[in-house]
Amino acid sequence: MKITMVGAGYVGLVSGVCFSDFG
Repeated sequence: MKITMVGAGYVGLVSGVCFSDFG
């Protein structure tokens, strides 16, 4: 479960950086 939470957090962080980069 912890691995899933870390994975989701990492994906959210990467997507947030991408969105801020495009925005």
